[in-house]
Amino acid sequence: MKGNEAIAEAAIRANCKHFFGYPITPQTEISAYMAKRMPRIGGVFLQAESEVAAINMVYGAAGAGVRVMTSSSSPGISLKAEGISYIAGADLPCVIVNIVRGGPGLGGIQPAQSDYFQAVKGAGHGDYKMIVLAPSSVQEVVDCTFDAFDLADKYRVPVMILGDGMLGQMMEPVVFPEKSPKCEQKDWATCGTKNKRKPNIINSLYIEPQDLERLIIARQQRYNAIAEKEVRFEKENIEDADIVLVAYGTTARIVKAAYEKARKNGIKAGIIRPITLWPFPEKIIAETAQRAKAIVCVEMSMGQMVEDVRLATGGACPVGFYGRAGGMVPEPEAIYDVIRRYV
Repeated sequence: MKGNEAIAEAAIRANCKHFFGYPITPQTEISAYMAKRMPRIGGVFLQAESEVAAINMVYGAAGAGVRVMTSSSSPGISLKAEGISYIAGADLPCVIVNIVRGGPGLGGIQPAQSDYFQAVKGAGHGDYKMIVLAPSSVQEVVDCTFDAFDLADKYRVPVMILGDGMLGQMMEPVVFPEKSPKCEQKDWATCGTKNKRKPNIINSLYIEPQDLERLIIARQQRYNAIAEKEVRFEKENIEDADIVLVAYGTTARIVKAAYEKARKNGIKAGIIRPITLWPFPEKIIAETAQRAKAIVCVEMSMGQMVEDVRLATGGACPVGFYGRAGGMVPEPEAIYDVIRRYV
């Protein structure tokens, strides 16, 4: 399947029956797929009049306790930012897909990773976090979509799947789980009292600063639990590596070709691929920095994740960077040349 269509099908199989979106390249296939499939399964598809409207529809559906998703690309996510902050402030679970394109502004429709800061540092105002998953293959897109809904429900937070135009458009074989997950009843949801309980209230406005601080502290404790339990990454030959490459998403696939060439030519190279961009795998990077000669971060941006890599190393080893921007994709030969500088 194409990556975008695989996200949509995986969401449906994860019991998401509500989708609100707005078309924008290079993720429009997600909306198109949902428009076809949702009516057939008794679900709800609505193309909103804007990205702002779509994210607020997500807010309403999430408050009613259903699994709900929206998708967009870079400038569309910027328009959704206020709504995402409201959702986080109301402690609601949802899944947001960003198939990143080059920017800033309208930029271009080619793949990029320049929305890293927006995703992991908070796409809107206030003290909040999203779990951010960064798949690198169409199969992993499917797996991450199932995980995204489970994590959102478990911690009552928005979860973002961060892909790029290349991942959204490429076609690869996929395997879906045979059974759909069962969604637990949410006792906080605004789904009607049936005159058996007091009404639930979904809100993010608190006039008394003491009340707001108490909620923010409690939310931070949840974030601390996520950072402790939900870090995900892949590593390869980092135990003896002199040069360790750090990359995520489709860039990590390109980096692997440079890594293999380095190993073939006698250079002890290794790879760390973050799968969760937040929580970030800072512990494994910190440990690796104690024994590596250098860490090289490769991104389709002018350097964003590299800042978190540098923070994680604590200055224990040099951190190099190689990036391409505006829809240009790093090439294995150029990455290999960067590796050789640190040998």
